[in-house]
Amino acid sequence: MTEPRKDASVEEDQTDAAKRRAEGEFVRGVSGFRQAIGDPDFPPEPGRYHLFVALNCPWCHRVTLARNVLGLGDALTMDVVFPNRTDEDDPEGPNLWQFNPTRPASLTGAPLPECTSETGTGRSHRLVRDIYRAEGSDEQSVPILYDKQAGRVVNNESAEILRMLNAAAGPLGSTLSDTDRPDLYPVQPGLRSEIEDLNDLIYTAINNGAYKAGFSSDQAAYSDAFKAYFNALDALEARLSDGRPFLTGPDFTEADLRLFPTLYRHDPVYYVRMKLNGARILDYPHLWRWLCRAHALPGVAGSGSLIHCRQGYFGRSWNGTIPLGPFRPMPYPEAYAHPELCD
Repeated sequence: MTEPRKDASVEEDQTDAAKRRAEGEFVRGVSGFRQAIGDPDFPPEPGRYHLFVALNCPWCHRVTLARNVLGLGDALTMDVVFPNRTDEDDPEGPNLWQFNPTRPASLTGAPLPECTSETGTGRSHRLVRDIYRAEGSDEQSVPILYDKQAGRVVNNESAEILRMLNAAAGPLGSTLSDTDRPDLYPVQPGLRSEIEDLNDLIYTAINNGAYKAGFSSDQAAYSDAFKAYFNALDALEARLSDGRPFLTGPDFTEADLRLFPTLYRHDPVYYVRMKLNGARILDYPHLWRWLCRAHALPGVAGSGSLIHCRQGYFGRSWNGTIPLGPFRPMPYPEAYAHPELCD
């Protein structure tokens, strides 16, 4: 297994992580599987690879977004776990991702049609944990990029998965031509550096910042994360104020893709669940129009599910009840079809 790269846009600083967690700060762990499609053991071939995801998870959302916008829906098979993890009554214990397509969701009272059984390994595992156990690992996270032919986990770091899907989209069997398929990490001089700088800001202050605000039990850690989150939104709002459609200019790139899952969740979920109630995205005219513009791109609207998000996030809160709103000015995600709402 290759050594994890040290990249501020991929993983959080692990210095004194145990001590910081004990003091109430949320410190995200590091993904352990960091091989890549294109390595000698993992050639890019249509139909060879499989994804395990949760539709409420923003890190998984990055990957499902890439799969959709790159035209890999047919070439890259996928299983979807139930958005709530196991509870205390489960024979294997609580807080485990589970494949459970028949479990009713408390939000709808019925099974969620997107949820599947486990079909990627050929062993019909009930728990994501068992996929890792077959590799001798005690990890439990999603997303997972899995090689069905080799029967091995390739990678479980979402930022790296989306980049390798972009690089290998053609050989993997994209249904889009080279001219129709977006290049999320283009080679133009200076553009990659601009994307990397944006990735650092977006990951640290917004993607992971939302969790540091919502899951830290220390007031000072929450306050610092809250301020950094909204300072970053202010900076991105100013960036988009010059009329550019996307963060780096006319084209949707990796920076936009990595921002989208958090902003998609902000108004209907994070505003309440993560205690990020400083403002709605609807209060930022340029960011709101950017969000609506991105949501309208082919494949984007079908890459996530606010039903899964609400069920997953609020189903883990202390009383398990799920807020029904917001309904004004209109329900989400319907609101994302209306950029004029911010006027």
